[in-house]
This record gives sequence, structure tokens and C-alpha cells, in this order.
Amino acid sequence: MSVLFIFTASGFAAVTEKKVQLPNQLGSAVIYGNDSIKNQGTGVIVIHEWWGFNDYARSRAKMLAELGYTSIAVDMYGTGKVADHPDNAMAFMEEAMKDPEKINARFEAAMTLLKAESGVDASRIYAMGYCFGGGVVLNQARMGKNLAGVASFHGMLTSKKFKADATTLKAKILVAHGGADPFVPPEQASSFVTEMLGAGADLDFRVYPGVKHSFTVPQATAKGEAFGMPFKYDEHADKDSWAALLRMLEQKS
Repeated sequence: MSVLFIFTASGFAAVTEKKVQLPNQLGSAVIYGNDSIKNQGTGVIVIHEWWGFNDYARSRAKMLAELGYTSIAVDMYGTGKVADHPDNAMAFMEEAMKDPEKINARFEAAMTLLKAESGVDASRIYAMGYCFGGGVVLNQARMGKNLAGVASFHGMLTSKKFKADATTLKAKILVAHGGADPFVPPEQASSFVTEMLGAGADLDFRVYPGVKHSFTVPQATAKGEAFGMPFKYDEHADKDSWAALLRMLEQKS
């Protein structure tokens, strides 16, 4: 376990980076904290895109720490695999999704580690994810995990295995969806909204017209051009969805 202190330009706040191992050989994670600012004891679990546990998910977790939130970025593949081609990313994601119990175990382990961090309020744990990770956190909410809220960014919305139920759904739901994302066509988005409203969800569903997949990732446009894929960064959708996340994290109840 190692700790790295990162000094940011904003108030020279000291952000701590602590690499940890999940129990039972489930993989690794990185916990980010901020010794100088406390924000309501809120903790956030961050789950990566289908590419794997790369710099992007960790950068978002670090951004939260800079704002005073304690966060944990989790390797949901468990082996440190990072794809450099969409074919590999798809293979990694499909392999992980074959074992939902292991995904759940990694999530539970990360939540336990986050709750153990000094100053984190166990009643104020949130989870957020991108692409594959968006689907992961929505399924955790569907399973009735004791989460204050979950946020999905250009994530998978429907699930064959898990369905939201009014008797178990506890988390507020934020979804940021690109209206021109072919990975999640309109009928899937509509089905998701119907499912969530049927379960009485506290839902903020944000659709960005004309916006494609991976719209929060600055490198998405270059990857889309390189691989002929519908990936494209959108500054407005990125900033608006991030602001919506911060509003959710700031809510008192």
C-alpha cells in the first residue's frame, strides 16, 4: 500500500492517493482523499469504461477528491487489463459480465473500504460509472444496495438479469445519455425510463441530442476517428452532466 500526495493549483489542497488490494484476490483499487477539505462525509465509488482501469476513471476520482469528496476507483476486471482496441475492450467487458457475482463482490469490497475511510459517512455513499461502469452502478441500485445515489455516464441502461423494484430500490438515479449513441438506441432508453418510473425511482434522466458515445472523455474523438467508431467528446454534455452529479452529491437527503 502506498500513498502519493498530489498538490493541486486550487488552494494547494493535498490530495492523497492510496493504492489498495481488494480481499480474496479480487483485484485492486485506488482511494483518493483530501486532508484539507471535508464535504459532508460523502464517499464515491468510480467504475471505469469498457477499456479497463485506465487513467480516465482515476482522473475523475481524483477530481472528486480535489473537491473534498473521498473516492475509490475500482478495477472491475480485477486483473489490471486495459484495452487498446475496441475488440479487446468488448472481449474484456463480456468476460466480466459472465460473472456478475464477482462484479458484485468487487463492488461490495470497494464499498467496505470506502466506508472505513476517516470522515466518510456510511449513509452517504454514491457510485458512478462510465460506459460498462454505468451499467454496473445501475445494476447495484437495482439490487437494492444501500447507496445514496448512482450516476451513469454514457452507460448501458438495460439489464436482462436485474430489474428495478419499488420494494428494494433506494438510490437516487442520475443518467447522462447521448441521444445519438447507437450502443443505447432510443427503445432501450425508453425501456429504462419506464422501468425506473415503475419502480418509483427518484430519476434525473438527461438526454443530449446529437451527442455520441463517450461524450465525457476528451480523447474520445480521436479514438472514434482511429477506429471508425461513434465516440465523440462533447464539452456541453460533459460539463452539464458533471454539474448534475455534483448537485446530487450535495443533496442532504
